[in-house]
Amino acid sequence: MDKAAGKNNATSRLHPPIDPFDRRMLDVGDGHRIYVEQSGNPHGIPVVVFHGGPGGGSSPAMRRFFDPEDYRIILFDQRGCGRSRPHASIDANTTWHLVQDIEHIRLTLGIDRWVVFGGSWGATLALIYAQSHPSRVAWLVLRGVFLATQAELNWFYGGGAGRFWPELWERFESLIPEDEHDDMIAAYNRRLFSGEPGEEARYAKAWTGWENALASINNTGTVIDSPADYARAFARLENHYFTHGAFLEVDGQILRDMPKIAHIPGTIVQGRHDMICPPTTAYHLHQRWPSSDLRMIHMAGHALSERGIADELVRTMEKLARQRDTLGAK
Repeated sequence: MDKAAGKNNATSRLHPPIDPFDRRMLDVGDGHRIYVEQSGNPHGIPVVVFHGGPGGGSSPAMRRFFDPEDYRIILFDQRGCGRSRPHASIDANTTWHLVQDIEHIRLTLGIDRWVVFGGSWGATLALIYAQSHPSRVAWLVLRGVFLATQAELNWFYGGGAGRFWPELWERFESLIPEDEHDDMIAAYNRRLFSGEPGEEARYAKAWTGWENALASINNTGTVIDSPADYARAFARLENHYFTHGAFLEVDGQILRDMPKIAHIPGTIVQGRHDMICPPTTAYHLHQRWPSSDLRMIHMAGHALSERGIADELVRTMEKLARQRDTLGAK
């Protein structure tokens, strides 16, 4: 869209999705092939987008935060997600496999340093990737911060968020016998990986519906019935990662390792009323990260599509485009 159109908010300046100039299935080993696409300006600032979940997959709407004249936009579907194959597979699928895949993408595309953009689980992965390869990250743009700690999992799967949405929590919890309520992640794990397609689909839809219903500040408590294939990948992969503490060495590892990336500049965009990833997590991250700028968005929840969050992300990417020379990304 025309930047000089004189609109009153950044959401109205979201750039329309454009056709990718490059799509490919990249063999990353272990029997996995991941979907990778590039769009925008082949000579623009490289920005790689990490989708949420784990298990969510990328979408064309994720390109809209970047002016295609300024950015070389790289989207990909993580192992088992979206168009990557095998679909919904948890074999050889850990955080460290994903970090390895990201480096494979960077090297394959001939990129030295790039801007890393991610929300929710995408923010988790962005931080872990940056801590593993700090010399390859020019800037971090994070939304709806999740640090994969036990406290965060207890909040969302132990009844914390359910105190605000008791009727939805009861629906999520009621599918599990009462004697298993002390560990809902483990209880759902047994059913998501039961080997019975009908049972797996039922519990995958319940798992996915609980999260999606709380994503937006404008939600009315409606539980969306997601397509079975999407729900199965989302629920199985998310549960797999959460069962294993995101495959981190210790609880709280990301905050522990923030000194590794203290010098990398970043922007944190956080919804004040995020029910999935409460803002205290983003605040603590900001306190441990001197080069970060925290933008707390009032009257906003978790979703990327929230108007205030989208506005701020567009403004952030337009600001970065204007200071291209300082990024050192190429």
